[in-house]
Amino acid sequence: MEWGNYSMYADFILLGLFSNTRFPLLLFALILLVFVISISSNTIMIILIQMDSRLHTPMYYLLSQLSFMDILYISTIVPKMLVGQKMGQRAISFAGCTAQHFLYLTLAGAQFFLLGLMSYDRYVAICSPLRYPVLMSRKVCLLIVVAAWLGGSIDGFLLTPVTMQFPFCASREINHFFCEVPALLKLSCTDTSTYETAMYVCCIMMLLIPFSVISASYTSILITVYRMIGAEGRRKAVATCSSHMVVVSLFYGAAMYTYVLPHSYHTPEKDKAVSAFYTILTPLLNPLIYSLRNKDVTGALKKALGRCLSSGTVSTF
Repeated sequence: MEWGNYSMYADFILLGLFSNTRFPLLLFALILLVFVISISSNTIMIILIQMDSRLHTPMYYLLSQLSFMDILYISTIVPKMLVGQKMGQRAISFAGCTAQHFLYLTLAGAQFFLLGLMSYDRYVAICSPLRYPVLMSRKVCLLIVVAAWLGGSIDGFLLTPVTMQFPFCASREINHFFCEVPALLKLSCTDTSTYETAMYVCCIMMLLIPFSVISASYTSILITVYRMIGAEGRRKAVATCSSHMVVVSLFYGAAMYTYVLPHSYHTPEKDKAVSAFYTILTPLLNPLIYSLRNKDVTGALKKALGRCLSSGTVSTF
């Protein structure tokens, strides 16, 4: 199908993060370092949760799923960007852009729902500790994970076909480092206002549903913590929730800027900076926030390192 001199299925050109920077090699090295650390730290988190019996709890099971999503999430975007910069190949095929668009929406949506449902785990642990084994059984944990993936998949399956069916005849240059919806819609030569309104409502709902669960859970948690007599109990309750709240604030805040704020607040430079934060930095920060603020995870890591060092010492003799 043709519109003027443009084919609907022609390749796109990703202008990327490096086009306006004065130090592209330094930025390349930093992003590569962040990518390697992010993949490594999330993989270590998953391995620790699988190996250490003290981490075989619902909270850490859900955390391992979050780490798995982070690995897929950053791998969907960063490798293509780095290879394109290194090889000087900024083109991405229509099929490749569609696949990246779908995976990004699915994984981002799954994380939205998982983070929202993880607050229910904290609510049960603090407000109904005696019923925790029943209310957060293995079956319930599996249902939470399936619901998160299902919600993300619905988002991807709904928005990707509609976005990619628009005629992109204005230009094939995407002023971004991956195929994100707002950047793609700017290339369309047809009116996308109705779709943008529908997408705006969809994003509001995707934010509102998990945010409602989070708000209800943490309101009950705050009431319970306020009624606690011992200062030690309050401290533990706040500590167990603070990591989750930090991650939620980072991820939801960036998403609200991208999909909720009016166009007048956006510029290509700001959009790329915010997108880089929640697609590149957030997968790095998640395991660091949970591990550095959690004695169980740091204890499991020290135990695993001790085993490695002891086995290495034994093998030298």
